[in-house]
Amino acid sequence: MSYPRELDGTRLHNWAARAVAELSARRAEINALNVFPVPDADTGSNMAHTMEAALAEVDRLEDTSDVVRVAQAIAAGSVRGARGNSGVVLSQVLRAVAESAVDGRVDGEAISRSLTTAVSLVDRAISEPVEGTVITVLRAAAVAARETGGALHDVVTAAVDAARTALAKTPSQLDVLREAGVVDAGGTGFLVLIEALLAEIEGTGDPGGDDHPGQVVPESHGRAAELEVMFYFRGDLDALEEELSGLGDSLLVARADDTEGTVHLHSHDAGTVIEWAFAAGEVSDLRLEVLPDAPQVEAPNRIVVAVTPAGSVAELYREAGAVVVTPGRDAVTEILGHVRRCGAEEVILLPNGLLDRRQLVAVERATHAFEQAITLLPTARLVSGIAALTVHEPEDPLGVAAYAMSEAASAMRTAVLTRAEKAALTPAGPCAKGDIIVTSLGEIILVADTLDDAVLAACRRLLESGGEQVTVLAGEEIDVEELRARLRVDVMAFPADELGHLAEIGVE
Repeated sequence: MSYPRELDGTRLHNWAARAVAELSARRAEINALNVFPVPDADTGSNMAHTMEAALAEVDRLEDTSDVVRVAQAIAAGSVRGARGNSGVVLSQVLRAVAESAVDGRVDGEAISRSLTTAVSLVDRAISEPVEGTVITVLRAAAVAARETGGALHDVVTAAVDAARTALAKTPSQLDVLREAGVVDAGGTGFLVLIEALLAEIEGTGDPGGDDHPGQVVPESHGRAAELEVMFYFRGDLDALEEELSGLGDSLLVARADDTEGTVHLHSHDAGTVIEWAFAAGEVSDLRLEVLPDAPQVEAPNRIVVAVTPAGSVAELYREAGAVVVTPGRDAVTEILGHVRRCGAEEVILLPNGLLDRRQLVAVERATHAFEQAITLLPTARLVSGIAALTVHEPEDPLGVAAYAMSEAASAMRTAVLTRAEKAALTPAGPCAKGDIIVTSLGEIILVADTLDDAVLAACRRLLESGGEQVTVLAGEEIDVEELRARLRVDVMAFPADELGHLAEIGVE
């Protein structure tokens, strides 16, 4: 079956109408899911109101064939009409679509780009983003869209599948959701939005119609993981069983009586299963377990992901066996993309001092959406990351390998060399503009005139507490043989362009 390669103004308008119809139809259902951050049961209402404001702005246009004008109207209307936190989040997603449509094309690449942009916009809009909420679902969709690439239909299908899986996993990331037996309300609203987009691309249903049972259910393309879904249900069990029978296998309904019982199902579309259940009655004791995948192309059991600057340092890490991520505008999404693409069961991350605490928390929690465990190691510098990577034994159990790598990184004493931008009085004495400043553990320990002098003096200071090997990353060439002769220890030096400072030194 053929699908449109891009959205024109009319299709974008239809998408807005579909989204309004779906969010309005499922307003009560989404409100019932609203337990975080405040259980005020208004998320569905707020998202529907915000989308209605977006559609109203488009309806005021005399001509809706211009995709740029339609996208801008949707964004402007949603931003002005945003109600509540969930409405603000929705408006930022629509704003990202408008920003990606400025060249007049809304194709697969534009949708992928808009989802990535939306992650950044939403992250900034929320003062303290929490994983297990809409940001997790949105990021999963963005990563899947970017990794899939290509045609519009393929990109949106991948985003929908990833969002469903991520939504189904939100109770495992947020205690309040797990205790209430619900998935995230905002994430559900976002899923409705992109399901409506897929329905418009596939031409299913009636744009803006009111003859819909409450949700768009596009054809599943099997990209989501299979989950075991279990919950206790009160309501019309016969109707629920009929609805769920087509959404998976191993369906079991253990009835306490005619109106309540325990439901069990294996499904690749757990998000839709949960949504149907909440729409049909009262759900409690919701549990989700990831089932083993069918045999596929063998993926590596473990990878080591290292955050490094571009250039020679990145190449050094690659040669040592690491998957390299260069921190950019959204380092978290970059890392998750590599993690998802590799398919490894175990991931060890070497942040190397290039990620802040908030980014580390986001990475750790967001990987739950992909059913992959990530182990963060305390590598504060690039040289300590090299020390950790050197002792990695892929055949060791994860805990043993992580312990050995952490021990190697923590045992390394490090120093950073920078050039003074102006004359100053430092704890290590006066420095002139252009002098070399050596810092260790956040304190200036010495000042030198030249790079060679600074490296030698820094190594001697670090070796005062013992050590038998020195590692140097330097943007300028240093005399390694002279350094070995004067220090009388093993010295390894590597070129390091784009380091951000003159050099890093590690002693172990």
